Amino acid sequence: MQVEMQLVRIVISETDDQQIIILKEANGDRHFPIVIGITEAAAIDRRLKKHPTPRPPTHELLASVIEKLGGVVERVVINDLQDRTFFALLHVKQGEKILKIDSRPSDAIALGIGTGVPIFVEEKVLEAVA
Repeated sequence: MQVEMQLVRIVISETDDQQIIILKEANGDRHFPIVIGITEAAAIDRRLKKHPTPRPPTHELLASVIEKLGGVVERVVINDLQDRTFFALLHVKQGEKILKIDSRPSDAIALGIGTGVPIFVEEKVLEAVA
């Protein structure tokens, strides 16, 4: 089962390579952090704040490529946790097909935040981080 989550906080530290995003259950109290890199944290923050850039960064480029190829990002799913590493899938609808594309959660969230798609987490992942 997949549980809808919301990005509720980004913790950006200028003195540390590891940044944190916190996801919270949309209709509940469960939440957990994911450690990400500074580049991804900055991209998520910039997309949330709708700060324009002179040239398209990687996540905007990927969104544009998906769109030009007839696809639409439908959801981000954090689907696994192995050895303290989270895994994610981008669900992209292309015609009648749903393509599930392997992604780092930080990249998937950066892409999803910019396109307004929902973020889901598999129940087994929520249980593992509890």
